[in-house]
Formats: sequence, C-alpha cells, structure tokens
Amino acid sequence: MQVDRQVKVGVLGATGTVGQRFISLLSTHPFFVVAALGASERSAGKPYAKAVNWKQTVPIPAAVRDIVVQPCKPEHFADCAVVFSGLDADVAGDIEAAFRAAELAVFSNAKSYRRDPHVPLIVPLVNPSHLSIVPQQKALHSPPLKKGFIVTNANCSTTGVVIPLAALEKAFGPLESCIITTMQAISGAGYPGVPSLDIFDNVVPYISGEEEKIEWETLKILGGITETDDGAKAFDMHAKHPLRISASCNRVPVVDGHTECVSVRFARRPPPSPQQVREALAAYSPDAYTLGCPSAPRHTIFVHEEPDRPQPRLDRDFQQGAGVSVGRVRQCRVFDIKFVVLSNNVCIGAATSSIINAELAIARGFIQI
Repeated sequence: MQVDRQVKVGVLGATGTVGQRFISLLSTHPFFVVAALGASERSAGKPYAKAVNWKQTVPIPAAVRDIVVQPCKPEHFADCAVVFSGLDADVAGDIEAAFRAAELAVFSNAKSYRRDPHVPLIVPLVNPSHLSIVPQQKALHSPPLKKGFIVTNANCSTTGVVIPLAALEKAFGPLESCIITTMQAISGAGYPGVPSLDIFDNVVPYISGEEEKIEWETLKILGGITETDDGAKAFDMHAKHPLRISASCNRVPVVDGHTECVSVRFARRPPPSPQQVREALAAYSPDAYTLGCPSAPRHTIFVHEEPDRPQPRLDRDFQQGAGVSVGRVRQCRVFDIKFVVLSNNVCIGAATSSIINAELAIARGFIQI
C-alpha cells in the first residue's frame, strides 16, 4: 500500500474516550492527518486542549492542541476524505447519517448501524471483503451517493474472539458450536465507567446487551455475502453452516484488555489436534497485512506456549494493541478445542480497527484520494 500524500481526516466525539484514542493513534500515522474535530455543543468553539479531559498515557499531540472543536455538523468536515466516529451510541445514528448524506466516508465505532443490512460490520483482520456491499449502500441511499458511506467496526469483545475463530474456520472449515465467557476490562464502559464501589473486590456478571452483541455480530462477520433473487447483495449470517454461539459476559477489575475463554466444536470430523490449532493460529495472515496497511499488526495472532499467558497487564500492549494473543490451547472434553484469547479493547477493539478499515477502503479503491 503506497499513499504518497497526506489524507485529511476528522474525528467525531473527539473529547470522549474513543475519540482520544483515535487522536493518539492518528498522531503518528504515516498519511492520515487530523484536520477537524467535532464534539458536543459545550465543547464547540474551544481549542481542543481546553475542551478535553485528556486521559491517555501520552500527552495531547501538539498538532491538535489548538484545533478549535466544532459542532458535529458535516459543513465543518468538508475537506476530510475520512471521518472517524467515536460518538456515543445515543447520538451517533442521526449524526453519522447526516455525514454520509453529505458525501463523507464515515468509519464508526458506535453500534447504531451494525445491524443495518447494507452497512458492513468489519473486523479488518477478518472480513474486509464485506466492503463490497458499499456500492449497494450508496446506490440505495435517497438520493444515491457518489462518495458517502458508513462502515462500522464490531463490539470490542466480539472483535477479540472473532479473529481466532476466523483463523480456525480458514484452516479447518466451519465451526458448529462455540461457548464464550468474557472477563472484560472497565475501560470498555467508557469514562468514568463503572463506579469504584461496584468493581473493586468484585466481578459483575452482567453487561447490558453484550452477550447478544457477541452472538449476533459474530455471525455477520464470519458469514459471507450472497445475492438475492433480485440481484441485491445480502449478508448470509453464516447460514450455509449454522453456527451456535453462547456468550456469558463479566466485568472485572482490569483497566484495559478483554480476556475470553472459548470452547469450539468443528463441523468436520475428526477435529484438528491442539498442535494443529496452534500452528494455524500462528500462521494466520489477513489481507490487511498483505496489502501493507500501516496499522495492521505483523502477528495477527500471537500464540503463547506458557501455561499462564496471555495476561492483560503483560500482553495487552504488544504490537501497540493491534493484534490478539492466544494461549492455553488444549482439548475440550465437551467440544473439541478450548483456548484463552486476550485483546486490547481500546485499540484493536475500537479505534485501531476503524483506522485499519479506512486504510483498507483506500487500498481497495472505495475512497479516492
């Protein structure tokens, strides 16, 4: 992938947790340059440094400190080739639709359009082929669009687990059943997040809507795209090989890094051995890396041999949190194989995924620069 000039981008929800992560990651990007920032009316009109309650581990990038925050309206982002949305879901829907209608390419971290039948739900290390539905999305808009579209990334817990699941299906054919138990970091709830008296010395065995997201989103991501009788494209939701998923989600007192315990059963018999699974996971190389997307990790899945890894504190920042770590690959006495996966929920589970999605859209010509 070669981009020989700067590409102007904007960030919506720039003062929030995900927006800050976008800005932090974009500050070192080889060709994306932050040119516009959007936030709520109470932040609009202020220099970014005075509008934001900065919570990242690096200082506010010098290039954005003095950018005046604008209301989240398309006219303030007209010069941007890409707009990243870190907006809260309760306001994202109408704002992102307005930006799409204004012929802007929107890459969203919000859930508002994940279930839209014409919007791709993309984990960039798994299903970039789903970008092929973008022309249909533009054509079906009223009026039809030339450049505007929306691409969403997945829920942070879905993203972590679907990457090794995709690697296993690529190597050994379709999965039949999957049980997932999550131990999710408090940063996944945003800032200020879970009250301290609820999470200290505790595990909260419920995260509203999270289990349903994992069970539904995984099918859209791992499924393909088919043509209906009238020639339209549609997501098949893994219907050719039905996949049953049962998820249980827990909030734990970890700052960053979602840990998930996974058991899988393969449709093909006999199933692969644990060693075959380890080798397939380690060898998995997605299009995002082979195309040269600069934010894609070299090791999509790092496989640990140690019996006590991965661990959030030790492994969440490997490769700037852009890949996933898998360990404890072993036989399952109920299904076939079980393992532990760790993903950085604020990087590959959020902003990093959207950034790689935008890189892929440029590499494949869905955005002309």
